[in-house]
Amino acid sequence: MTLPSKKPHWLRRPMTPGPTAPGHASAAPASAGHAAAPSQAVHPSPSPGGGGSVVQASLYRDGRKVSSPGSLAETFRQLRDEPDGMAWIGLHRPTEAELLSLAAEFDLHELAVEDAMEAHQRPKLERYGDTLFVVLRAARYLDAPEEVDFGELHVFLGPDFLITVRHGAAPDLSAVRRRMEATPELLALGPEAVLYAILDAVVDGYAPVVAGVQNDIDEIETEVFRGDPEVSRRIYELSREMVEFQRATRPLVGMLHNLMAGFAKYGTDEELQRHLRDVADHVTHTSERVDGFRQALTEILTVNATLVSQQQNAEMRALAEAGFEQNEEIKKISSWAAILFAPTLVGTIYGMNFDHMPELHWVYGYPFAILLMAVVCTSLYVIFKRRDWL
Repeated sequence: MTLPSKKPHWLRRPMTPGPTAPGHASAAPASAGHAAAPSQAVHPSPSPGGGGSVVQASLYRDGRKVSSPGSLAETFRQLRDEPDGMAWIGLHRPTEAELLSLAAEFDLHELAVEDAMEAHQRPKLERYGDTLFVVLRAARYLDAPEEVDFGELHVFLGPDFLITVRHGAAPDLSAVRRRMEATPELLALGPEAVLYAILDAVVDGYAPVVAGVQNDIDEIETEVFRGDPEVSRRIYELSREMVEFQRATRPLVGMLHNLMAGFAKYGTDEELQRHLRDVADHVTHTSERVDGFRQALTEILTVNATLVSQQQNAEMRALAEAGFEQNEEIKKISSWAAILFAPTLVGTIYGMNFDHMPELHWVYGYPFAILLMAVVCTSLYVIFKRRDWL
């Protein structure tokens, strides 16, 4: 199949200028390739230092790189001189001045620029005239701490430009750029093809995360039945990460279906349609896996709570049994102490050696005392025995 080199219909820039960012001079009407006379347009200067947040800016024509400008200002100038060119600008945590400079040059909507400045957005796709604004949440699995790290990517897509604003380490857009430059027939399709490649990279980045989370869940199940006391905390932390993962993948399913719904309306190339359908299948599968992970973690947490409750009940039962045994021992000791106390009391009284005491000089005094001790001890023994104290 021969891939068309012209831009799709939906990417053609209208001849009328769009809104500019507040506080900036309005740009003069520009043609589809930014071919405007210098005296008719106002181009704000980029941030000091020549765009310190610019990761890479390149200019392409017919799917092949023609230059790599060193600053935003140089990129703007070369794009205006290249009617059939496409600019691909990559930014990482840009400054406000850089974003406002891009907004004035490419007529980016102020609401989209504000979202790109603040970050912390949910995945979404919005259209502002002839410009698309896409928010994606990338993810990567960190092996050492066994946790998921999320990044945020904002994409501005126009007739002859694509701007990526990255917040976080993921995704690795340099690999996407190398891939597209290695397939000029795909890159020649314009910014829409680059958007597909970025979507594909973000979704492919979910696969290692899914594998890592699955391994974590397997380990957690082992720890639960082993009785690890720290497993509850790990379950909670992983559940929280799965909530974030759901927020990254679930809206993406709807976004891709919306893109596919516009295939006929905007005349999307058939090859891109197949690629986007493949990405949609992958993200749907990932979203289902994430939903399954959340359900599994909920069930594991329930099982862990049940096992912990059973363990606590067993420990309390063991404590109760130990307490009962201690009580039995105490009763036996107390019973024998009472039995031994009776003769001790009699012997102590008659051992006082006073001259005037009853039965002191009685011939049967000693046998009587012995008999009294025996009777008292026997009586106490019988009483304690009937009460199961002995």
